[in-house]
Amino acid sequence: MKVLVTGGGGFIGSHIVDLLMKDGYLVTVVDNLSTGDRNWLPPSISFYNASVDDISGMRTVFHLERPDYVIHQAAQIKVPFSVKYPQADCQTNVMGTLGILELCREFGVRKFVYPGSAACYGMPVRLPIDENHPIAPISPYGVSKYTAELYTKVYNDLYGVPTTVLRYANVYGPRQGTHGEGSAISIFINHLIRGTVPMIEGEGTATRDYIYVSDIARANVAALAGGAGAVLNISTNTQVSVNQLLSLLCELRGVPVKPEHGPPRMGDIEHSVMANDLAQQVLDWKPRVSLREGLTATMEWAERRYSQ
Repeated sequence: MKVLVTGGGGFIGSHIVDLLMKDGYLVTVVDNLSTGDRNWLPPSISFYNASVDDISGMRTVFHLERPDYVIHQAAQIKVPFSVKYPQADCQTNVMGTLGILELCREFGVRKFVYPGSAACYGMPVRLPIDENHPIAPISPYGVSKYTAELYTKVYNDLYGVPTTVLRYANVYGPRQGTHGEGSAISIFINHLIRGTVPMIEGEGTATRDYIYVSDIARANVAALAGGAGAVLNISTNTQVSVNQLLSLLCELRGVPVKPEHGPPRMGDIEHSVMANDLAQQVLDWKPRVSLREGLTATMEWAERRYSQ
């Protein structure tokens, strides 16, 4: 079976590609390498340097490759960018997704897996956040990710393209840059390796739900066979504060660091944690990697990269 992974050269996408290939799938990757890295992919893989915004180019890829499944990881992920350039954010996250969905319908793709985001929930009104939590995004990024979700549901219900939406918590792990929802970890690690002082916005008591990238990859692969029509949180259902996160990283690095504190970000969410019961039931999936294990692996990868 052949799987097309858009954004497959990126942080999350490349880990999904690794797992797919390990499981014996034929894999095709489309990535414009705006944030991804070709070196994270096997040299022999079928690779197209293209943007999902280019519908003509994407139709050529579908015509040549005839994928059975599509995992659509390509996205604009920077919240500040979406605030400054909402139309550009919409073009990639909404129109780009819609174009890929239409090609899935045209070419008879058996499953479309879409990465949603916790950003669609906005300010939590209850914790943990389950899939029935009110939708109230507070950024153009959250709006665009949820809008694409709605198109995904329509293609499942109206056009018969089986789809699954996976709403990610804060993803972290090797290959992550310093942008996106889980980037506090990579930012802190960069400071610790370089011996500079990290900055915490606010008191550091804000909490998030951090999930290791290999657990995200397993959920995507599981969704190829299950969860048609479902919207599922992919999370650990565990709250970790920014202070706890930095303290554990300092322990793993063996260097005590006293961070600087700045003003809290305007409109920032104070506490967030996502329930994952539905994903466990529907996909027979659960997170396997503890925060300590994941941070250790991420730190080791960053140290190797820094020493090169």
